[in-house]
Amino acid sequence: MALSTSGAHSALARFLLLLGSPSRAGGRVSRENRALSPAAFVKLSEDHGDGKTGEEHMLEASRAEIEKGIPDDVHGMRRAWKGLVYIVDQWIFEPIATSLRFLHLVVIFVPVIFSVPAIWVGSRQKARDNERSGTLWWYGFLVHSMERAGPAFIKLGQWAASRADIFPAELCSIMSSLHSHAPAHSLEDTKRTIIKAFDGRPFQDIFEEFQEEPLGVGAIAQVYRAKLKADLAVPGDSDLGDLLNMRQRVRKNVDVLVKSTPHRVPSSYVAIKVLHPKVERMVRRDLQIMSFFAAILNAIPTIEWLSLPDEVVQFGEMMRLQLDLRIESANLAKFRKNFRNRTTAWFPYPYAEYTTRQVLVEEFAHGIPLSDFLEDGGGVFQQEIADEGLDAFLHMLLIDNFVHADLHPGNIMVRFYKPEQLSLAFGRHKESQDPEKSTDVTEEVLQQLRPHRRNPSAWQAQLAEIDKEGYRPQLIFIDTGLVTELNATNRTNFLDLFKAVAEFDGYRAGHLMVERCRQPEAVIDEEVFALRMQHLVLGVKSRTFALGSIKIGDILNEVLSMVRAHHVRMEGDFVNVVISILLLEGIGRSLDPNLDLFKSALPILRQLGAQAGGRSLFRSIREGDFSMLKVWAGLEARKFLQASVED
Repeated sequence: MALSTSGAHSALARFLLLLGSPSRAGGRVSRENRALSPAAFVKLSEDHGDGKTGEEHMLEASRAEIEKGIPDDVHGMRRAWKGLVYIVDQWIFEPIATSLRFLHLVVIFVPVIFSVPAIWVGSRQKARDNERSGTLWWYGFLVHSMERAGPAFIKLGQWAASRADIFPAELCSIMSSLHSHAPAHSLEDTKRTIIKAFDGRPFQDIFEEFQEEPLGVGAIAQVYRAKLKADLAVPGDSDLGDLLNMRQRVRKNVDVLVKSTPHRVPSSYVAIKVLHPKVERMVRRDLQIMSFFAAILNAIPTIEWLSLPDEVVQFGEMMRLQLDLRIESANLAKFRKNFRNRTTAWFPYPYAEYTTRQVLVEEFAHGIPLSDFLEDGGGVFQQEIADEGLDAFLHMLLIDNFVHADLHPGNIMVRFYKPEQLSLAFGRHKESQDPEKSTDVTEEVLQQLRPHRRNPSAWQAQLAEIDKEGYRPQLIFIDTGLVTELNATNRTNFLDLFKAVAEFDGYRAGHLMVERCRQPEAVIDEEVFALRMQHLVLGVKSRTFALGSIKIGDILNEVLSMVRAHHVRMEGDFVNVVISILLLEGIGRSLDPNLDLFKSALPILRQLGAQAGGRSLFRSIREGDFSMLKVWAGLEARKFLQASVED
């Protein structure tokens, strides 16, 4: 990877630019003198003016900071010295380091390449998507090699597990079990990074308590539990503590009466996520190597339809979003704003003033992972937990267009609170609680449950006792580094596809999927694909009043199988929405086998109809679009008939 003549000229030009005026060429981003604050990222997340999503705006701002070699406030000989160091680092050290990393990856993956013939060996396993036993062995060998290759390849495997539109279902299943075995970085590195985030404040003056053993170590970061000093803890939900007027309090009281809204008790305990040292450099090198191989593989005619270079770009964006923790903080703030007037689903409070690119400080989510309830049962709470989780997801998808993109059971916590009391105060009233003066009853409830783990009968009996004591469950969503937000084009495509399906026009839906996929020219047998979609949609139509028995996951899995077979390349955001629905329905039916996704969607459709006085619905009707009205009317009629039968 020698430096070419043109590369040398570019390096020289770059060096001269670094030595020049503090104002960067064109003065593109004057605010880059200092790192952007999390509050600035929140504003960027709400910017949709040019058709881009907020996530895209945040990523652009984050990358602009990294690309800026030297801060604007450095001058004179110090600037010249830093410019020289920067050029040596970028044009000498980095190419050498990337070359060595390339050789390391060759040692790991050459055996995987030479063992490819194993996929044609062995008998077919009907229970494993009819794959050969040799294929299943090779999939496992590939996953093991990716675990050895480091953080970028671990994340690549986890990302590939979500692309069931491209990769075989069994490979996606095995990839989904891929975990990081990265060693934890040192406590000294953690302390140094945290002290910098708190503007040099001594470590002992930041925390009352600090658990030195990480709660978890991932491919990119590790997480600690701590308790802030009293002067640093934020009183209650300060970001949501606006003055409530009479109308808002009446609405809140109705929620309390109807849904037993959990009483919010703030906590001064925090979760602290700290990036591994130099992980950004490691990921950047691996992405360069992936891009190189993707370009070579893309020249093979049989796999050209995958457009691997584009997939590497998309994967690289996903990785970079997780390498700036201000983006996760901004996502938390936006989720909290979206859910502020909703009932039980909740998101931890982000301490934005202490959050940097390398450190995220957020309220600690006291609770039990939803995976424990899936294993031991939800008892008397199983239907309530399933309904609340599905309600939260449908609000994210249909109302907010801002969906948590990593909704596995480990990222959903369940905790219990006493229901809120009616507020009888008149006038404007601000609700806020001081963590130091509040009693957190969550831990008391958890202590009752923990001894009964992996003993379903005792676990469910204890849940019944908790129910008798008046406690209600609350879902807490964590790890919001990745979200799905459809941009204007993808949102239009999604709604057009929804309209076609709502009118049971599967043939048109199939053609729309082909026309608006990423490579229409690579699609195999477009007409056959459209006819298969029509057959699938007509099958659903024939069971209109038995939709509760239909597993949406089965339908979407069949669609993804068809997409793979016909080489229909869908947008990643669209596939993320599909995968999220698959996950949520699977989780919901594990808790409540009678879960009815269509029934759960009905209140959301009513809310869509009521938004802005129903103007958006009436406008679509005037324009000749009756799809949303048909879905709404159909579900209302179905609910009425079901109620009549039950009576």
